[in-house]
Amino acid sequence: MISIENLTFRYGARGVPVFQDFNWHVAPGETWSIIGSSGCGKTTLLMLLAGLRRATGGAICIGGSPISRPRPETGLILQDFGLMPWATVWDNVALGLRVRRFYGPDGKHAPRSVPPTSRGEARQLVERWLRRLNIYEQRNKFPGAVSGGQRQRTAIARTLALQPDLLLMDEPFSSLDALTREDLQNLILQLQVEMSLTSVIVTHAIEEAAILGRNILVLCDPPNTEAVIVSNPDAGTPGYRSTRTFLDKCNELRTLLGLSA
Repeated sequence: MISIENLTFRYGARGVPVFQDFNWHVAPGETWSIIGSSGCGKTTLLMLLAGLRRATGGAICIGGSPISRPRPETGLILQDFGLMPWATVWDNVALGLRVRRFYGPDGKHAPRSVPPTSRGEARQLVERWLRRLNIYEQRNKFPGAVSGGQRQRTAIARTLALQPDLLLMDEPFSSLDALTREDLQNLILQLQVEMSLTSVIVTHAIEEAAILGRNILVLCDPPNTEAVIVSNPDAGTPGYRSTRTFLDKCNELRTLLGLSA
């Protein structure tokens, strides 16, 4: 699904490389967390995968194709929700579908292999995801009139209505309270299974990395030259948060990050 070969990236011509000859591979259907200290390159790597930044050297391929711009099959969920404040919850969820219908399957705004979605089909998709994410009753409200958790559910619904094959998330729950954050983490785990999604989430929270990623990529201070990978096969299983295995995994991550257990 994702193949990174000899990636080099730096900010500015003379900056210290964030990544240098870095290699990393993600198979279809895998769930990954990326964790590391501030400034280590977590969000940079996600933006490179999203096609919003260009590598200085090396190659990034997704689905066998080199990434030179955002691909329509990739979904991106951001920390600040990215909602239009002047549009209702319904219209925010419908936005991507309307853009795709306007441009058609041009390979930039919509996959070439996906036929255009009619207005009726789009309405059905929007309603389906609003109901699935339990925000249908909020559909006529504006983002400023709903809770932070409902805004993030709106952002998730907007992304999943486009039926991505790769889901990228940049600290999507960091601004939410603990109960809402755990609720949305459980929702993402359910959707990963239901949709067989390949997913990559950037997080600064050790516990969240261990909950959401069956594989965890640990980044260090730049330059990152080697992918440090922690296997976490029990992630997503019922009751995992309260197991000794989960606590041990969190302590393993703390040790790798140079923190006391």
